[in-house]
Amino acid sequence: MESLSYNKFSGNYLVLRPNEVSVSELFCILWSHELEENAFVECPPERFKENIRWRWLIFMSLSSQKLLLHAAGPLRWIGEKVEMWVNLVSLNRNVFVLLSNLLRGKVKIPDRESEVFMSFVGGLDWRVELDQNIKPGDCRYFGALAAMAAKLTYENEAFVRRIIRDYWKMELIGYYNFWNDYQKKNSTQAFMVYDKTTDMIIIAFRGTEPFNADDCRADLDISWFELDEMGKIHGGFMKALGLVMEKGWPLNLDEDHDSHGRPLGYYTLREKLKERLNPTNETRFMVTGHSLGGALSILFPAVLALHKEGLLLERLEGVYTFGQPRVGDTKFKEFMETQLRNHGFRYLRYVYCNDMIPRTPTDDSTFLYKHFGTCIYFNSCYKGKILEEQPDNNYMSVFAWIAMLLNAAWELVRGLILLPLMKGPEYKECWLLVLVRLLGLVLPGLSAHNPHDYSNATRLISPRIYHQLQPQHNRRPEEIIDRKEE
Repeated sequence: MESLSYNKFSGNYLVLRPNEVSVSELFCILWSHELEENAFVECPPERFKENIRWRWLIFMSLSSQKLLLHAAGPLRWIGEKVEMWVNLVSLNRNVFVLLSNLLRGKVKIPDRESEVFMSFVGGLDWRVELDQNIKPGDCRYFGALAAMAAKLTYENEAFVRRIIRDYWKMELIGYYNFWNDYQKKNSTQAFMVYDKTTDMIIIAFRGTEPFNADDCRADLDISWFELDEMGKIHGGFMKALGLVMEKGWPLNLDEDHDSHGRPLGYYTLREKLKERLNPTNETRFMVTGHSLGGALSILFPAVLALHKEGLLLERLEGVYTFGQPRVGDTKFKEFMETQLRNHGFRYLRYVYCNDMIPRTPTDDSTFLYKHFGTCIYFNSCYKGKILEEQPDNNYMSVFAWIAMLLNAAWELVRGLILLPLMKGPEYKECWLLVLVRLLGLVLPGLSAHNPHDYSNATRLISPRIYHQLQPQHNRRPEEIIDRKEE
């Protein structure tokens, strides 16, 4: 059987193939006792024979992925029209000027590949400059820079190149569109930037684009692979990072993958880092990402550790993730905690208020996925505190849902009126974000996932939060502040 090839790198696995399943076969999953014999479900024999809950989850995952496969074209078309409208209004200043230009025959038409064309995510927050109040050397600098880099990943290459060159005054090392060996297409995006001021390389992974079916499929794919050293890891994230079909994570790629112009994320970025980091310099690097990009950000050093890339791990300054979902089980958590202790890099996991994505996949008896690292949790007033885990861990409480709806209404008022008055006009929310806030009255956890709130959080965070993260013996007495004050 083809599935036997997975035993070469994983003895316990679940691989779902939505391309292979028909609608009639989908419903057979719920009562079939031979799941492992189907072309669309690969797993060790007897794995799910008596587990009804897992059958239901497999059914839901395959159904949603199958739906996304069919909806990919229409979804992309809708996204293109929405983004075109957002940029049309922006390029012509506002709706009223657009109507005036239309009557005069002087409408400015946006070009999707131009250096001024913004994505839907970019349209939620037009800020592109780094906060001028947070300079290199400020304890908030890397967090604020990471949040802006994670937001910038959603833009096209020309836009990214302009912002990094003209506004950030940094060097764009590369803008990448990586191959997914399982989806058989380029569906993972990232860029690398060099900040000369701090001698730092920033690797930023793009998160889930709202109208991108491939990204959504990676999130909804409940496949997993369990590795002896690392534990059980979300299969959709591993595939997006560059898992090699039927081989897992070989130390080096076969020529087959290099010769066809199909770069895999992990391997390409690793080699780029080796070119830039060497014993003759002291350059370091950091990794960041929002949503799916956050999951890839912490998985990247995990595979570096699997491959014993000691030099690179010693040069890793930190991993900064925003709205990141859970990646692996308890064993993966323990594996990564060991790497954090041995190599001393920082892992900060930012969670804004009711964002639903950090609460998935669940850490209950079904998935057993666990967060780790330092969680910096922000309430809707952007007041941060350090926690082991965010509140409402699995986003399941009915009472919490009512509180989230009320909070979504408060966020709408806060962004329109209060925040601009208190913090300045740069914090005023645009009309597109207001529409998303209105959606939050129905799905509060989804509207709280936007990068705008994470950018605000890293700009408004108290420096005392970061001081608490430093080893106590390195702090001055006046910097030792009780966490309860936050």
